[in-house]
Amino acid sequence: MIKKLVLVFIAVFAIHSYAQEGTASPYSYYGLGNLKFKGTVENRSMGGLSIYTDSIHVNLRNPASYAGENVSIFPFNGESRPVKFSVGGSYSSRDLKSNSGQDNASSTTFDYLAISVPVGKFGLGFGLLPYTSVGYKLESLNQNDDIENRFRGEGGLNKAFLGLGYQIKKGLTVGIDFQYNFGNVQNSVVEYQYDTDGTPIQYQSRENTRSDLSGLNLNFGLSYKTMLSEKLEMVSGITYAPESLLGSKNERSFSTITTNTSTGAEFELNTIDVDLEALGLLETDIILPSRFSAGAGIGEPRKWFVGAEYLFINTSNIRSAIPSTSNPTTYEDGSTFSLGGFYIPQYNSFSSYFKRVVYRAGMRYEDTGLNINNESIKEFGISFGVGLPVGSYFSNANLGFEIGKRGTTNNNLIQENFINFQLSLSLNDRWFQKRKYD
Repeated sequence: MIKKLVLVFIAVFAIHSYAQEGTASPYSYYGLGNLKFKGTVENRSMGGLSIYTDSIHVNLRNPASYAGENVSIFPFNGESRPVKFSVGGSYSSRDLKSNSGQDNASSTTFDYLAISVPVGKFGLGFGLLPYTSVGYKLESLNQNDDIENRFRGEGGLNKAFLGLGYQIKKGLTVGIDFQYNFGNVQNSVVEYQYDTDGTPIQYQSRENTRSDLSGLNLNFGLSYKTMLSEKLEMVSGITYAPESLLGSKNERSFSTITTNTSTGAEFELNTIDVDLEALGLLETDIILPSRFSAGAGIGEPRKWFVGAEYLFINTSNIRSAIPSTSNPTTYEDGSTFSLGGFYIPQYNSFSSYFKRVVYRAGMRYEDTGLNINNESIKEFGISFGVGLPVGSYFSNANLGFEIGKRGTTNNNLIQENFINFQLSLSLNDRWFQKRKYD
């Protein structure tokens, strides 16, 4: 147990040390940023499929997974349900392309840390994860191809959660997550001005905004399993998160600055704070939209599985009151369709390591809910992954790989072609075990 906890802390420290920004996407300019959390590495390696639950992996999208049945997963030790630890991170490389040019960006980030503890027919889950992320550096040019505006942003929304699952009967579990959201979003816009001969003037103006966010929301889940035949099992799941509010404490200011043309460094000369209280914008509310997902699949337990899932997000109902004059956004309802599965040659093989490896694959198609210049921003990804056995008690290291694209070059927009690499540790152990011998 101590060795496994040490591994968890080392992994978290290593991932966090290199996690400078949660994203490097120009589309994080809008709203609260890009949706960061799309499931564990196991989920994402199957196209984002999250309906499958078992006794050795944490499922952070359906709280019903915290509860479940004792199963014979530990050879020669009878039936048991382990305590589950999971920690993950990812690296993303993006090629950015528009009608006027192209560039590239990358980011490394911590994705989640979670623990699930069985307590009889109940199960507890708790952890921490980044939910949205903001990270962009953009420039707009005037008709003379000189810089007109420079946009920068960072921050995002995090979730700390505590969940409870309960087994109603064999194969049927329900659960609820209590989630506390917190974080901040910081944006700045620098406006450059030029003389009539095109020479840049000495001083520029910069608008700064910051919103500190906090709020609570709930996530409900249901999972149902049943054997269709001696070997064939059906698995299904439903989740629902009702609409909730985030409180936002806002700041806004205007600064006069000078810029070092060779390094891009900005030097602030004076700043004027905007009286947001007089405008009724000092403290505002932001809507987190409701979410609903449902899916089902079939497979042979501990051998193979294939399934499909549909996620709907009511993003058309988003109301954002972060004070900014340069962040106009239109939202429409978002959705994601996922298809994926896994295959294990022989989960309990003693003769071959690779027969115990879990092989995963999937694909997803996502309508992000963003509409810019009358273009709906969509995303597509194909993913692959493996679960590599480590140590005892069916612990494993999970590696994931995804290739895909987001956006379009139509209407002066940017298309992102991305490659994502994910790594997680899923560690299992047994607590509260009675000793047969002292």
